Amino acid sequence: MKDLKEFDISFVGLKEGNHQFEYVIENKFFEFFKYDDINSSSVKVVLSFLKKATMFELNFQCAGWVEVACDVTNELFHQPVQSEIDLIVNFGDEFNDENEELLIIPHSEFKINVAQYIYEAIVLSVPIKRIHPGVEDGTLKSDVLEKLRELEIKDQEIEEDNIKEIDPRWNKLKEYTNRKK
Repeated sequence: MKDLKEFDISFVGLKEGNHQFEYVIENKFFEFFKYDDINSSSVKVVLSFLKKATMFELNFQCAGWVEVACDVTNELFHQPVQSEIDLIVNFGDEFNDENEELLIIPHSEFKINVAQYIYEAIVLSVPIKRIHPGVEDGTLKSDVLEKLRELEIKDQEIEEDNIKEIDPRWNKLKEYTNRKK
């Protein structure tokens, strides 16, 4: 992670105890990970780094916004994001990150890069379904939204279509089930 050296924490020179690191995550961060769903961002990450004699406890707190496209109208909007991740770093014979809450690093390591964990914390806090707040409260004026409203099937139309298209075999089946009772 050559380009993300600012996220390297050299723990060899740190005294035991709690240390805080702050980062502001902007779009160039996501460009490094080749993540195109986010157009711009402003997320503040506060990392609480508790150094103990044989292990570290990391707590990532992320808060801010990311600009994403609405799934309904494709309009860009600021989606608030907030997340918290805890990570325990322990020493072992070889690198192991299979457990999402426990990271094992070799005894020979002298620094840790936290960029991947910040990336995951932010990306996982973005909802799967992204709806512009203006769509939900009806204030957004968009050509796409107007076209969707125009093409929307009304409840009354659905009922009329169902009445016309009921297969007569279903009525026979209903008669049969009613007789059994």
